[in-house]
Amino acid sequence: MSDQDPPGLDLARLRAHLDRERPGLVTGPLTAEVVQGGRSNLTYVVSDGTGRWVVRRPPLGHVLPTAHDMGREHRVISALGPTPVPVPRTLLLCQDPDVLGAPFYVMEFVEGTPYRGKEELERLGAERTRAIADSLIDTLVDLHAVNPAEAGLADFGRPEGFLERQLRRWKKQLDASRSRDLPGIDELHERLAGRLPASPEPTIVHGDYRLDNVLVGTDDEIKAVLDWEMSTLGDPLTDIALMVAYAERSTLDLSFVSNVSAAPGYPGTDEVVARYAERSGRDVSGLSWYVGFAFFKLAVILEGIYYRFSHGQTVGEGFDRIGSGVAPLVAHGNAALKED
Repeated sequence: MSDQDPPGLDLARLRAHLDRERPGLVTGPLTAEVVQGGRSNLTYVVSDGTGRWVVRRPPLGHVLPTAHDMGREHRVISALGPTPVPVPRTLLLCQDPDVLGAPFYVMEFVEGTPYRGKEELERLGAERTRAIADSLIDTLVDLHAVNPAEAGLADFGRPEGFLERQLRRWKKQLDASRSRDLPGIDELHERLAGRLPASPEPTIVHGDYRLDNVLVGTDDEIKAVLDWEMSTLGDPLTDIALMVAYAERSTLDLSFVSNVSAAPGYPGTDEVVARYAERSGRDVSGLSWYVGFAFFKLAVILEGIYYRFSHGQTVGEGFDRIGSGVAPLVAHGNAALKED
């Protein structure tokens, strides 16, 4: 690996592999930059001076390949290519760790903006902000309308018992990172466990659907949905509820999370849910359970980050403030369940 290579990406080995598997694709020396954002997998934009492509691989030093399954991500994006859901075109999957040190895949580069803060939307104005938010909702409706079997994804997950498994998984995660008293979180879990809803017909779910996980074009339409590492077959209401929770948590003054929903023109929670319900035809009358679960999940994620930071396992700007964000999320989760 040369001094010009970003961590985890040997450009000479990548070039040799692309020349072998996709001859003629690359026509000049490769350069690369790491893309910030995303949950954990590493993303690079690679260019030969003429064309641009995106490479995705697991994080450096990963030990659980099932948590960073490149084949799974590549499969869902490839399967959604012919559907109305906008995704990048996949070009290559490499499962051989000898090439880059881990499996990876290559997809086309899509022009677009991942809006991460309300200031970015404020510059566009309320009308365009509303159009972007509407497109975000409509794209989720399109995803949930895809027939998994027709897309070749009938075995992409185990929808039976999906909510029960999800709740058990996140409780296990909480127990693994519990190092302090978290008022209300056990009550929230108990109430969720005691009121598990019956899921509707399963769909492909994204698992982390929000504005900064999509690329928006200059026409304010969604050009590509990204970060499919949490996707599976399951309950579609978990996706729309997470969107609601992300929007509501931006009012909690947590400086380290996206606050796009606070921008003028961004529709309120009721409007978001109403548009999704009208366009999808789904019954959302029991959505408060899902919103409560979304807040529980977000609280567990933040507590895990706080735990790693407090034990010296994570460094970086802003991590010292994450611990204070957990209690408000727990309170919002309990409040959501009281709305029933």
